[in-house]
Amino acid sequence: MERELALEFVRVTEAAALSSARLMGRGDKEKADQAAVDAMRRAFDTVYIKGTVVIGEGEMDEAPMLYIGEQVGTGDDPAVDVAVDPLEGTNLVAKGLPNALSVLAVAERGCLLHAPDVYMDKIAVGPQAVGTIHLDASIEKNLKSVAEALSRSVEDLVAIVLDRPRHERIISEIREAGARVKLISDGDVSAAIATAVEGTGVDILFGIGGAPEGVLAAAALKSLGGEMQARLAPEDEEDEERIKKLGIKECNRLLRLDDLVEGEDVIFAATGITDGDMLKGVRYFGKTASTHSLVMRSRTGTVRFVEAVHRLDKKPDYIVKAGRHEGCQ
Repeated sequence: MERELALEFVRVTEAAALSSARLMGRGDKEKADQAAVDAMRRAFDTVYIKGTVVIGEGEMDEAPMLYIGEQVGTGDDPAVDVAVDPLEGTNLVAKGLPNALSVLAVAERGCLLHAPDVYMDKIAVGPQAVGTIHLDASIEKNLKSVAEALSRSVEDLVAIVLDRPRHERIISEIREAGARVKLISDGDVSAAIATAVEGTGVDILFGIGGAPEGVLAAAALKSLGGEMQARLAPEDEEDEERIKKLGIKECNRLLRLDDLVEGEDVIFAATGITDGDMLKGVRYFGKTASTHSLVMRSRTGTVRFVEAVHRLDKKPDYIVKAGRHEGCQ
């Protein structure tokens, strides 16, 4: 992939963020999500790639846009796999809560795990703790290993976990080990990334979240030099069949970072929709709006933060309506 594509992918996440942010705090997560999907899909039409959606809004009969298998881009080389979450944290936007993002990951064809929309058990850390964790080790052992790698005590660590009943045992064990816990209501892509970004105050992620989100987070962690281990966690036979349908033969296999995201050329882009630990949310100023994004490339290890001001009176190549408002680039 040409490095110039990185900014084009930022334009795609910016479009989704600008459209969905108009609905922040309005209590309608479906409408906010649809605004993001529509804007992202149309923005892809301007990008010079031959893209295939491998992680998107669902199967072809479930999603009219950005469905698994859909072709995006202009149809020109390079041929790439695309993973998207136009609005990561639908509830966050609906309630006006922090850390909602628009995200995508792009890799060479065949390099992204085709993860179905099932649960995935995950553990993730930043670069300094690579090689110290194991998904099958106890919570206490993982915390002690990370603390040693970071030259800290366990009491200094912060573990981030989705606030769900299924995580009661994990949360209890973290507290018993002496570490601190940051509970989040939604958005475990941003949570996993936070483990590898200085200044977020987060050291390790534990818990079960969505498998598609796991692949997106892995793409970011690969660029940041972090580590993730995961295992699919199907709830029933229907989930197991969906996994096998996508060519994954062993549901219980331990998945390491290179299993989730292969190859050495992965680009990850994200734009903040609401204010978060890493990115500011969209701001509107009458005739202009501002966005805050990041884009990373695993081949170079470069992380760029992009602040942009958008003229709302200038019509882009694609127009997406969100209520009475129009999305813009």
